[in-house]
Amino acid sequence: MAQEILCEVNNCTYWGSGDKCTAEAIYVVSHMGKQASNSEETDCKTFSPEED
Repeated sequence: MAQEILCEVNNCTYWGSGDKCTAEAIYVVSHMGKQASNSEETDCKTFSPEED
């Protein structure tokens, strides 16, 4: 199954041109346990700041 993951956080290690995420896997967690009602209740744990 082909997937396209878009990300606008251009200081992430996995950010690629065209706002494409280049990570092999994405890990997203909820602030509310195992469920979330909206995107504000989630965090992308895959994020890793780009080193200078």
